[in-house]
Amino acid sequence: MIETIKLTKRYGNLIAANEITLKLAEGDVFGFIGPNGSGKTTTMRMIATLLAPDYGE
Repeated sequence: MIETIKLTKRYGNLIAANEITLKLAEGDVFGFIGPNGSGKTTTMRMIATLLAPDYGE
């Protein structure tokens, strides 16, 4: 299971990811879509523990 609660990442005044909350059960298929700069990679890096969030878990 993957669960996030209000994951937030800021770079100065720029909010790269804002309060991302999701819950995925084993076997779920999920994808991120959005324009460049919308926080997809930042969110995945936080989930993979490659990047520490500023807030949330």
